[in-house]
Amino acid sequence: MVNLRQFPQMKIPSLIIVSLLFLSCNSNKAARSFTGDVGYFNAISRNDIKLEDPLGGEWRFYHNEAHQAFDDYQKAEPEKAIYGKTKLYLLPLGSFTPLQLKGIELTREYLQIFFQLKTEILEPVANETIPDSARRTRSGGNTQLFTPYIMQHLLKGKIPSKGYALMAISEKDLYPDPAWNYVFGIASYTGRIGVSSIFRYQGDGLTANNFTLFLKRLIGTASHEIGHMFSIHHCVAAKCVMNGSNSLSESDRQTLRLCSECQQKLYWNIGYNNKTRLQALADYFRRNQLPEDLLYLEKDLKAAEGKNN
Repeated sequence: MVNLRQFPQMKIPSLIIVSLLFLSCNSNKAARSFTGDVGYFNAISRNDIKLEDPLGGEWRFYHNEAHQAFDDYQKAEPEKAIYGKTKLYLLPLGSFTPLQLKGIELTREYLQIFFQLKTEILEPVANETIPDSARRTRSGGNTQLFTPYIMQHLLKGKIPSKGYALMAISEKDLYPDPAWNYVFGIASYTGRIGVSSIFRYQGDGLTANNFTLFLKRLIGTASHEIGHMFSIHHCVAAKCVMNGSNSLSESDRQTLRLCSECQQKLYWNIGYNNKTRLQALADYFRRNQLPEDLLYLEKDLKAAEGKNN
């Protein structure tokens, strides 16, 4: 069964993250057991912040999504990186300034830490690769690229043999359907491909003054979309990087932290050292001036070490 999530049309621009879900059960596969770091997840769960009722205009105000419990995730039998798919790939799409390229490199570094999988940047693809039939021009001369074309013709079937997921990063704005304003990102669950855009993350232009905010937005979207490629659904239980978002302002209020349950899903899929991952994330946040997100990581580290917060 293919389930394409669609969203109500809105008169104002909205952040629309579209996820193509196609999960199949294979009766020939044995059920996978889990003997993971239960003590760790129990410890950090006390740092989870329960979501409040959504306000008008927010993602959950429009979308009543079911909770994906850890058991549900296991039973769906997503592809496991632990079985040999050991790399993530980023594909720059377009022409980027040196500061934008710095942001993409820092995103590569962040994803490598976040997922504990080697992450590589592929050779860029020129915007001219996209035909006129898969682009449109909006008011003010803003050129948008059609995401279904990118997914079908640039990404589908192009994951290198050792790769788990492939995500393009476009300098241009994106749109998923002629009736919609734009999207920031789109991902396929089982195809394990996706594309995101930096266009709306940099205000009137990327400078040293807004670079930190730009970076936070980019790594948040990248980790969210690749999280979908690991078949993790939108989180509706706690504040989490896997929360859905309906606008840039809503995204800016969200955390880069995975809640304890979504961390458990990722750990079950990949198999890494939880404390090593937290320590590396905390170091990244220190180096890149992200103090609010660092605070969340330090609380998790204290909990994992058996200390009081």
